[in-house]
Amino acid sequence: MSGNQFVDFKKVDKHSGVPAYLQIINQIKAKVIIGQLKKGTQLPPVRELERIFDVNINTILKALERLKIEGLVEAEQGVGYFISGDIDIDRDVVNTVENLVQRLKSKNVDLYTTLALIEEVWNNG
Repeated sequence: MSGNQFVDFKKVDKHSGVPAYLQIINQIKAKVIIGQLKKGTQLPPVRELERIFDVNINTILKALERLKIEGLVEAEQGVGYFISGDIDIDRDVVNTVENLVQRLKSKNVDLYTTLALIEEVWNNG
């Protein structure tokens, strides 16, 4: 498992209304975007991901299969899953989002309010 010891995945929120497999996909994609998971990095074993995300193995496999279809991960039989692709988002966009998040946190705006605000602006902007 080279290079993934520093990746901090979160348990899925089973009450969010977002399917668990999509939450897992989004977490892995976010780690790729911010550079914590780079091409060639091996993901933790499926059983470890099951424990980390607190979901059953079928949910993990569904998420990994979707990521394989998208070209973001590949499986090596008997070895594990590896990051095989990249998500190309302009670094300026990532910096803008990071700055926005810090500003919102400093104003005590919570995550769910932020997401609702972004969705509203996205849909009407």
